[in-house]
Amino acid sequence: MEEKINIDVYNWGPCVVRLRINEEFKKLLLSEAKNNKKDFRDKLAGIIESETGYDDISKQKLLPMLSQYLGVYDQAYQRYVAKPYEQKPEYVLSSLWINYQKPNEFNPPHDHDGKISFVIYCAIPEELKKENKEYKGKSCGPGGIQFVYGNGPRDCVTTMSFFPQEGDMFIFPAWLKHWVAPFKSDCTRISVSGNFHDQVPLNNVVNFAPNYIKSKNVKK
Repeated sequence: MEEKINIDVYNWGPCVVRLRINEEFKKLLLSEAKNNKKDFRDKLAGIIESETGYDDISKQKLLPMLSQYLGVYDQAYQRYVAKPYEQKPEYVLSSLWINYQKPNEFNPPHDHDGKISFVIYCAIPEELKKENKEYKGKSCGPGGIQFVYGNGPRDCVTTMSFFPQEGDMFIFPAWLKHWVAPFKSDCTRISVSGNFHDQVPLNNVVNFAPNYIKSKNVKK
């Protein structure tokens, strides 16, 4: 029986999709992260002490599930723009990393490389939930994420703010600016992020080739 996935699509500029991953996938993301110690901070914008990249072996294990959710995004996107693809996109998983965000750490406004990006929330501690609930203000609040698009007048929707739940996955265009607020609670908020390219960058063909071949189911 195929798994049913409930999603929310938000009507503003870019197509942003929020969905729920299954427990099996969340556990696999966390277990594979334990086998990867590659420091990823020099590739990221975050003011976060622990950001670790997944290696190619882990990417291959995670790619089938990631592809399933990316397929859901493609369906939602076609409904969002009310136009089917003339040619189905072909993606390669270009980067994948895990963030262990601690007190006072944050991600400043930034965007990503590639075509499509995503973030998955693997741990939202109770202390952080309480802090965010008690927050009084207009931003996304402690530990929240905010997407920013355009500079229109106040009657335009230019931001979308969320305090994520554990198991949430957001998929969005890689160029969409977003930021993550800091928090004070003594806990660790864990999220996994990644980028998909819709074509192989010419300066990195060798590194992209394994993921491209696997996702296309082409035999060597």
